[in-house]
Amino acid sequence: MIRGFHLCFLAALLLFTGCAGYRLGPTNGQTAGARSIEFKPFTDRTYEPRLLEPVASALRKSIQRDGTYRLATSHPGDVVVSGSLREYTREPLTLQPNDVFSTRDYEVRLTARVSALDRSTGRPLFDRDVTARTTIRSVPDLNSAERQAAPLLADDLARIVTALLVDGNW
Repeated sequence: MIRGFHLCFLAALLLFTGCAGYRLGPTNGQTAGARSIEFKPFTDRTYEPRLLEPVASALRKSIQRDGTYRLATSHPGDVVVSGSLREYTREPLTLQPNDVFSTRDYEVRLTARVSALDRSTGRPLFDRDVTARTTIRSVPDLNSAERQAAPLLADDLARIVTALLVDGNW
């Protein structure tokens, strides 16, 4: 009887200490939704059209999904995020199995200069280049494949920017 109690106690102890590294809520020590973020419209310095809308939408959705910050829509935010899309590149990634001169997959990269400013102190939280990546398959109409990849590229950029805002050690 005592042996069974000890085994149950040991199992419960292992179960509760196994999750000791996990945290519920924001990881930066702030109360969820206590501060707000305002996104200024990004500028586009790339030669690729129609990238601004997916990037702006993905940034807003990512912040809302995370929940650490509120999205400032009708008033100035506590943190102001601005940026510019700097470079859009497409690099060959893999080749066709039977033809070493034809590309099978491409890696598409979008580099943006993103800066975040604390409105109350005027102190910059960060100002750095962020590069998002995604892979596309080579098809006869490569332009349509790149258009379809734009939301994936924007989501990756938003994920990185959100991680910088939420978990950044600034």
